[in-house]
Amino acid sequence: MALRWKPLSVEELATFAKRKGFVYRNSEIYGGLAGVYDYGWLGVEMRRRIINAWWDAFVTRRKDMIGIDGATISARKVWEASGHTTSFTDPIVQDLVTKKYYRADHLVEDALGIPTDGLSLEELDRLIREHDVKSPEGNPLGRVSTFNLMFPLTLGAMQAEPNAYLRGETAQIIFINFKNILDTGRVKLPFGIAQVGRAYRNEISPRDWLFRQREFTQMEIEYFYNPKEDFPLFTRDYADRELPFLFAKAQEVGRPAEMVRVGRLVDEGMLNPVHAYWLVEAWDWFISLGIREEKLRVREHTREELSHYSRATVDIEYEYPFGFKELFGLADRGSYDLEQHSKASGVSMHVTLPSGEKIIPRVIEPSFGFDRLFMSLLAEAVHEDEKGNTILRFKPHIAPYEAAVFPLLSNKPELVETATRVFHQLLDEGFTVFYDQSGSIGRRYARQDEAGTPYCLTIDFQTLEDDTLTIRDRDTKEQERIPIRDLPLILREKLRAKRK
Repeated sequence: MALRWKPLSVEELATFAKRKGFVYRNSEIYGGLAGVYDYGWLGVEMRRRIINAWWDAFVTRRKDMIGIDGATISARKVWEASGHTTSFTDPIVQDLVTKKYYRADHLVEDALGIPTDGLSLEELDRLIREHDVKSPEGNPLGRVSTFNLMFPLTLGAMQAEPNAYLRGETAQIIFINFKNILDTGRVKLPFGIAQVGRAYRNEISPRDWLFRQREFTQMEIEYFYNPKEDFPLFTRDYADRELPFLFAKAQEVGRPAEMVRVGRLVDEGMLNPVHAYWLVEAWDWFISLGIREEKLRVREHTREELSHYSRATVDIEYEYPFGFKELFGLADRGSYDLEQHSKASGVSMHVTLPSGEKIIPRVIEPSFGFDRLFMSLLAEAVHEDEKGNTILRFKPHIAPYEAAVFPLLSNKPELVETATRVFHQLLDEGFTVFYDQSGSIGRRYARQDEAGTPYCLTIDFQTLEDDTLTIRDRDTKEQERIPIRDLPLILREKLRAKRK
């Protein structure tokens, strides 16, 4: 049966995700909390599997990586030293009638259809005046100013001023633990420290569902290296890869992305070998999850939009329903963060090389936004068959469940007993399995298609005679009978084949 990809708007994705139990709006029974979402019963299973796939690929299977799990609250001094209390800002503008606040760059971008990354407050203000840009309610706007995105906290009793912050990024927790890792981790350059966890930003105007939130999950790596040493992982295979690349200069004149050999970016000094290596690693991982290459591109940050800590940054962008936007950020942070924390704390962040020389290593930061990735994977997965039925074509290793087990009839104890036995057999073999005995068998198949389950296993009356069951393929609807004794081996082989 032929399946075709079904493009959905952001609103349609959000509606579908709620209806199926992937994502709910936080505090919805009280009107909802903007920019905050909860993962539902299917969403949390898929979330766990995506994060596990990331950890397996970038930590477990590597000799040069270790992980930490830092707290979401840190001392005020951490964020003062990192520059977040002064530089972690967005441009804000007020509706002069309603007194509501909005992101000035978003209003200009929406009204004029131009990119606004890197524009100064003065430039944004000029564009608003020259083009008479209004608020979403159609009212005049005030002057553009800056707004700090950090969430201050007051810890302990009788504190007059905030003495801590919710973390605006997971990276700083890695940097402030760098000395602990050196002392206890038996690491040597080059090596990385990985972390998965929540971050918080007081977004002025959250929008586009999971794309811009106030609470979100980062899967982040800080990769430390000696810039004076060769980087052997950047082999010819990496250098010869060609990726669609949107140069900063091309953005200025409106030219599209062009296919570029990654080695050229290194030869021209745009990226160093470590930076280029992680670009290819991230690209290939996204493809392994099921994202189509034609929906991705690499974009170089313009000088004006570089973060305060960045020497050079490129993004892998995905073509969301609202256009190409950041899915993954790859920043060359230099030695900025370690130097800042060393100065502010008085604790040395130097690494002693085998030669006896002491250096502060440089850092490349591959930063994966989980929620944006989840959103892109859901958008990629939505297909429909010839009858208009919805099927989510997830890769098996990120689908909420790998298989579902059904007794053909729920009022036949012998079928229920056998189905339950098969369910537990697969759980014991390490599969993620869903059990369902409610409704007609056709409706149960349809529910699992909409959940993205690759295979459905049905126990019927023939099972009681010869200990076989039917296995149904999500994508082709084809069914075949297999012996229950061979089920784990056959299912594992089918899942492996569907993952390619």
